[in-house]
Amino acid sequence: MTAADLHTATGAYVLHALPPTERAAFERHLAVCGACAQEVRELAATAGRLGLAVAAAPPPEMKQRVLQAIGTVRQEPPKVSAPGRVRTWARSLPRMALAASLAAAAALGGIAVWQHQSAEDAREQARESRQQAADLAAVLAAPDARSATGKLGDGATGTVVVSRARDRAAFVASQLPELPDGKVYQLWFDDGGSMRSAGLLEGPGAGSATLMDGPVGKASGMGVTVEPAGGSRQPTSTPLGLVTLPG
Repeated sequence: MTAADLHTATGAYVLHALPPTERAAFERHLAVCGACAQEVRELAATAGRLGLAVAAAPPPEMKQRVLQAIGTVRQEPPKVSAPGRVRTWARSLPRMALAASLAAAAALGGIAVWQHQSAEDAREQARESRQQAADLAAVLAAPDARSATGKLGDGATGTVVVSRARDRAAFVASQLPELPDGKVYQLWFDDGGSMRSAGLLEGPGAGSATLMDGPVGKASGMGVTVEPAGGSRQPTSTPLGLVTLPG
């Protein structure tokens, strides 16, 4: 990518439409370009709002309208030959209609609650995504941001970007191989020989930036290990590589 191309790739980056090599090049550019970082934050926020636009809770009057309609619909009597049985079924109709109405009310209430909770979950996920994207962009574009790169074996590399003023760090992996099912890459801060979890690495082969969990604190380095799905409290394997954090 040329220098001009880098400044026009913000939209494709937010939508994860860049090939791995171009994405890695753009993220290196993003770490030093405040204008592109600001545009990425704005586009990420807009994408989140568009996602929320398709979520809508059912109107509160829907349940009442359906219950009123149930009361006006006539129930067909059963076709039987014995008159006595017809009278027995006929006497049961009011109770059956009441039971059907109660069942419908319960079902509608459950659907409404489920839809409302689903909408709330979607809004919360969108808020978290927007906040994480904003925090990541802030670290990459921070005036004091410094980066360091280390080898992770088999041609893979990792770059860590640290903002001491914000006490946060971001990590970019390149050429990490895909792991089998049940395994994940986990990030760690090295606190003087004691490893502290910094979250799981998303999309290891795509060269995408990941905001590391927790503050940098007094950590002097970071590492990457292969762990069981969901991550571990402490490393269970030898680190693929260790990167000294920039000052």
